[in-house]
Amino acid sequence: MSLEQPCRVLIVDDSAVVRQILSEILASDPGIEVVGTAADPLLAREKIKRLAPDVITLDVEMPRMDGLAFLENLMRLHPLPVVMISSLTERGADTTLQALALGAVDFVSKPKLDVTRGLQGYADEIIEKVKTAARSRVRALVRSPVVPKVTLASPGATSAPRPSQFRTTDRLIAIGASAGGTEALRVVLEGLPADAPAVVITQHLPATFSTAFAERLDRHSAMAVREASDGEAVLPGHAYLPPGGKHLRVIRDGARWRCRIDDGPPVNRHKPAVDVLFQSVAQSAGANAIGVILTGMGDDGARGLLQLRQAGAPTLVQDEATSVVWGMPGAAFKLGAAEEQLPLEKIAERLLALSRS
Repeated sequence: MSLEQPCRVLIVDDSAVVRQILSEILASDPGIEVVGTAADPLLAREKIKRLAPDVITLDVEMPRMDGLAFLENLMRLHPLPVVMISSLTERGADTTLQALALGAVDFVSKPKLDVTRGLQGYADEIIEKVKTAARSRVRALVRSPVVPKVTLASPGATSAPRPSQFRTTDRLIAIGASAGGTEALRVVLEGLPADAPAVVITQHLPATFSTAFAERLDRHSAMAVREASDGEAVLPGHAYLPPGGKHLRVIRDGARWRCRIDDGPPVNRHKPAVDVLFQSVAQSAGANAIGVILTGMGDDGARGLLQLRQAGAPTLVQDEATSVVWGMPGAAFKLGAAEEQLPLEKIAERLLALSRS
């Protein structure tokens, strides 16, 4: 797609009302051309071949073929940027996370009631996410196995305990991410051992998604991944995410760090915000921290990463080639906040090396 031409969008949804509303919203932006709509995945498949869209918006629950099954086939055989239109429910959260794992770039939440007014309220977000998706990098789907979680030996076990490789209390890893980040975080956490330094994370997600997301990461990580509770100690071998719709900060309490859950206003239009986490880590951990920004839209986290670097912490960002959206990491790099750019698959290894230094 050339920069001068509008991005071509195909809308796939079984609701005629939703197709009409999305068409009106997207067509209102001169940078977008709605080239067609489809009521189910089988019709969509034919229109993809005929219309060659740059982006697809896709509902999950549709007749004739499940949206996830369609997405999986699409990302294996004909990868295209996809923005999911998903419902803000617990079941919807898990389904959306599955869609992101299959390669969807981003998602827009669809209200259960009063869809017309609800979608109109999301108009700016829908337009922004579709245009960002058109510039994103998608790859053919390659299935990765779930890494089984290593459990501690029972008290009667005869094997000797393995000594920790890291001076874990000396380091605190802080990670921020947005669009594309749910899978990028999985890759990073899969690469960290059970005795790795503590990790604190902010990922832009709706409030109702946080529990399902923490559980999903926990299944893929040797570390214990959990939603943080206010005041709990930050421990090695654990990764902490903010509970739904709240900021996560780190505070110093004598010789240890603790989580602080903050219900303050959005920062950079986000709650949780990466800048809130990073600024607190810069103040509480300083040079003992390591700051990382993964793929994401916008510039949240760039100023916080700069504060971390100015406090003496090593800082790095995911490189452009492996980022789904190089907005947040690119903004941080341009600001001079990042010491290094690394491909996603090298970040966990680098974090472990920095943790030993």
